[in-house]
Amino acid sequence: MERGEGMKLNGTSLPSGEGKRSAAASPPDPEVSAKATRRRFTAAYKLSVVEKADACETPGETGELLRREGLYSSHLSAWRKAVREGSLRALAKKRGPRPSGGKREARRVRKLEREVARLREELRKARIIIDVQGKSCGAAGREPRGREALLSAAGGLAGHVGVRAACEALGVARATFYRRRRPKTGRRRPRPAPARALGEAERTEVFRVPCSPRFADRAPAEVYATLLDEGVYLCSERTMYRILAENRAVRERRAQRGHPNHPKPEIVARAPNEVWSWDITRLLGPEKWRYFHLYVILDIFSRYVTGWMVADRETAGLGGRLIEEACLKQGVQPRVLTPHSDRGSPMTAKCTAQLLADLGVTQSLSRPRVSNDNPYSEAHFKTVKYHPGFPGRFAGIEEAKDFCRTFFPWYNTQHRHGGIGLLTPEQVHLGRAPEVIEHRREVLAAAYAARPDRFVVGPPRAPELPAEVWINRALPVTAVDVAGPADGGKEGSLN
Repeated sequence: MERGEGMKLNGTSLPSGEGKRSAAASPPDPEVSAKATRRRFTAAYKLSVVEKADACETPGETGELLRREGLYSSHLSAWRKAVREGSLRALAKKRGPRPSGGKREARRVRKLEREVARLREELRKARIIIDVQGKSCGAAGREPRGREALLSAAGGLAGHVGVRAACEALGVARATFYRRRRPKTGRRRPRPAPARALGEAERTEVFRVPCSPRFADRAPAEVYATLLDEGVYLCSERTMYRILAENRAVRERRAQRGHPNHPKPEIVARAPNEVWSWDITRLLGPEKWRYFHLYVILDIFSRYVTGWMVADRETAGLGGRLIEEACLKQGVQPRVLTPHSDRGSPMTAKCTAQLLADLGVTQSLSRPRVSNDNPYSEAHFKTVKYHPGFPGRFAGIEEAKDFCRTFFPWYNTQHRHGGIGLLTPEQVHLGRAPEVIEHRREVLAAAYAARPDRFVVGPPRAPELPAEVWINRALPVTAVDVAGPADGGKEGSLN
């Protein structure tokens, strides 16, 4: 196919890219085969693994090496035996000196990571303090009871940044803050019983009647109505409930399911390969009730498809293989990536959780029946299925694979995405976005310099790339709602 022509999807032409990319700079193919292939190891690779294992000194370092390389200890034992016997010529070379300074560099990296974490925590607290200062102090100054509003705001802010920092930021004395929180120690006079209150004998009778064998399984409302029909009045229905509650005799008796509290996922990505969103959708087959399953992994920062698979079934094993292959192709480091998904059976399977733990990634799940918690995969599937070249049905699984092998390279390399400044996912994922944006600025500046009269609102600006991409943007502090004098001077609070 000529470069000037656009790629064709089932007879529909797609726009061509900026230029031909070199083979050396091309990213790995994101397709993952549903059929497992046997791993093959070269002699040089075996030698390098043996040398790295022999260089391990601290306990657990060899196990970490095997997990990182995806090997078993039996592999290492067999390869060491081959080195001793000399059966592999490539492994017969003498090992070089052990690397020096590894521990020192590791300690330095850990120290820098701790320092970065500390600075990030201080920055988070500073943002919270600035937000509260801007939203509460101005309103408190206009409020007659402004001091009370500041104390209330300090109470909510202390849970995020500490009491000392909250009081200093809002100008509240810590002694006053603690005094308001400390309960009063002075003795209070007991409240006198009203003359219309029930006596001890009457309260005992009210408690005894609902607990009798006749009314043990009936609600207080039924007891109250039955006694009224018999011409007996002990007390009101509410008083009967209150006396039973004081004796801990009111609770749920039915065997009801306690629904778990699923937390709202709040994830942020500031660079590629930090957060992936993956999901599975159905592709219509040649006849009714026949489907093919499309697995897709999407990097939410760059919208780049890092892995996809078409299979005839939906299982956790295939999903785990897709994630593992995508991590290997993208060179994902442990404790960096967060894969996010909905709560489908392949996503919540035990084997998937074990695989992610072995890969060193933290899993994130959407809340049940909340599609907004996985918006990027949902939007991507719409892009796939609403494309003009997408057929209504596929005659077979090979036809579905052929479509995907044409669509996903176009999507990654040529599709201009509105959520990333009209750049292609590949430009953002491979770090080419700054030079593309700078080139666009130069073009717009030249156009403005040539005819400034055509730009009535000033120089045009190129779309910018977002610095952060969120799933459910986190709001650490809610604005303090301080009522004005017109509605009674009601105090606000921090949620």
